[in-house]
Amino acid sequence: MIRGQSNTVKLARKLRSEMTPPEVALWQALRKRPGSHKFRRQHPAGIYMLDCFCAKARQSIEIDGKAHDNTAVMAKDAARSQFLHQQGIATTRIPAKLVLEDIEAVVQRLVQICDERMERMTCSPLHHAAHGPPPLAREDRV
Repeated sequence: MIRGQSNTVKLARKLRSEMTPPEVALWQALRKRPGSHKFRRQHPAGIYMLDCFCAKARQSIEIDGKAHDNTAVMAKDAARSQFLHQQGIATTRIPAKLVLEDIEAVVQRLVQICDERMERMTCSPLHHAAHGPPPLAREDRV
């Protein structure tokens, strides 16, 4: 599990009480655990704060308002996404307007994204089957 620094954890607690209307709307839907996925809100990750986070699927959800159209903010968002990618966490960005207009479609898509990530994570085993590794070239199994 990715965690934040102590000052980031304190900030997360503060931000949970100061969420924007799109963040509140999305959180109200995600707290019901759609698709059996547990989400966290304002989750600290290193020096960053994730709007919503599904730890099991290693999926970050960021709600982008008009402030994210700024070039400087876009650069910071790219740095955040790169940091999260290095930690094995995918980022999905959702326009705030879309959250307010069609929350059901947003939640449905997020469940689909989390399901797909979990499926990919379970399809690539880190070890070989019980009978051992595959035979080397020109080697037959007996």
